[in-house]
Amino acid sequence: MTWLVQPRLINDPYLDPGLFVDFRFGRRALLIDLGDITPLSSRELLRVSHVFVSHTHLDHFAGFDRLLRICLHRTLPLCLFGPQGFSDRVQHKLQAYTWNLLDENSLDFILTATEIAGNGIALACEFRAREAFRRRELSVITGRLVLAFAFNEKLRVNVWKEGLDLLGLPVGRWLDDAKQAVRRGEPDDRLIAIPGAQPVALGVLKEHALRLAPGYKLAYVVDTAFHDSNVEKIIRLAQGADQLFIETAFLEEDAALAAERRHLTAAQAGAIARKAGVSGIVPLHFSARYAGREAELRQQAEAAWRG
Repeated sequence: MTWLVQPRLINDPYLDPGLFVDFRFGRRALLIDLGDITPLSSRELLRVSHVFVSHTHLDHFAGFDRLLRICLHRTLPLCLFGPQGFSDRVQHKLQAYTWNLLDENSLDFILTATEIAGNGIALACEFRAREAFRRRELSVITGRLVLAFAFNEKLRVNVWKEGLDLLGLPVGRWLDDAKQAVRRGEPDDRLIAIPGAQPVALGVLKEHALRLAPGYKLAYVVDTAFHDSNVEKIIRLAQGADQLFIETAFLEEDAALAAERRHLTAAQAGAIARKAGVSGIVPLHFSARYAGREAELRQQAEAAWRG
């Protein structure tokens, strides 16, 4: 099966970290981190519906202005997520511009900013173009500092046409009902209604006409101190991921410096990936001090990952 979700790094691993997650046939995309996004075309940016910002250092948030400029005259809302204080930073960016050309006749582009704390939403607000991006509060709780992200596609259920032919069944919208029943974990004796034909047990379809596969999962981790609490959280977040995009900022020889600056070494990143049981590791966010030594960073990460 081909991946319906196509992630790729936006920049060279020495440059601003960021991930563009494209949905094949979905006409939309996600951004994880918002640093330098100039490598992305306007067409790609217009597909972005949600942006997840780990924290607001310059190299993780400087691309906000370009994204805003591209999306300003579209009707699709733009939903931003970040850590504590994130909504204030979005508001300050919007207030830096003069919006006197916007009025009640303008397209009502809506931007939302949501702060995440623990396992839930800490604060949410929205900004509307017709109101010159005046802030509207939506909810308030508590916050935290730096976020990591995981995306997990639902169970993949594909139709095997030859199997349908063997059962003498037509293609049609009834197959969507069968797929949803599989994803809900309904029993094999559940009967699926088929227009113009006798109902068929879900188990029969699963055996002969439906092919199941786990959904694609990715995780993204940057600017993280290496200590037990963080490691435990990352492993839980990334468990079993197909791809783990993880910072490998320092070589192991500079582990003390990495700890001081709250970043991971390549070996630490690889060890976390191994404990999380990920299928692939994508190193990123290399420190500029290792220019020309990219291979060493990758080798240390891969050696620790493979054990």
